[in-house]
Amino acid sequence: MTIDNIVQTGTTRIMLVEDHASFRQALAFMFDREQEFEVVGQAGTLAEARKLVSNSETRPDIAVVDLGLPDGDGFELIAEFSSADPRISALVLSASLEPARFARAVEEGAAGVLHKAAAIGDIVDAVRRLKSGEALLSPTETIEMLRMISRKRQEEYEVQKAVDKLTRREKEVLQALAEGLDSKEIAEKLSITIETERTHMVNILNKLGVHSRLQALVFAARNGVVEIR
Repeated sequence: MTIDNIVQTGTTRIMLVEDHASFRQALAFMFDREQEFEVVGQAGTLAEARKLVSNSETRPDIAVVDLGLPDGDGFELIAEFSSADPRISALVLSASLEPARFARAVEEGAAGVLHKAAAIGDIVDAVRRLKSGEALLSPTETIEMLRMISRKRQEEYEVQKAVDKLTRREKEVLQALAEGLDSKEIAEKLSITIETERTHMVNILNKLGVHSRLQALVFAARNGVVEIR
């Protein structure tokens, strides 16, 4: 989405997608005080937002979108807005300070990102700046965020490669480890010798690139290889 698509003339139609009704209503009040804005729709869920954007009468110029919604992630809406009408711009609000979430929002097509702790006046001002065609993020900031996404995807790829190397038996050893069993108990559970169990564990450590049973367990739990019951 380009800044050229953000420039509007006359009244700018605003949609507010925020599940906290009091905060959403306060935002609506602030926008309605300004003659240049018209709040055409308010939604507290993904489903409500989708319904509003599918109706030409409530389709906005700019959508202010909270990322944390009861029925899903606000990330989904950003791409859907663009598909419904490329002229819709999204200003994302996030309760998280994680740069990765900001980066993903930009990658999905957000025209700007703000933390939810920002003053309501600052949110209104950000929308005004988008309306005038001003970029809320510099090219340098945008590039850095996209680099962050690229690094994250590479890390995820490396993790998946490591997981894919594990055999069915090695995953069974890890699951037994997740159940709190020691080497002897794992061997008994799987009907193998202790020496075989240790061989499996050495292979697991090598494949996952870790140095201890504990690190292997943490890796496996974090990446869905085992269930911690």
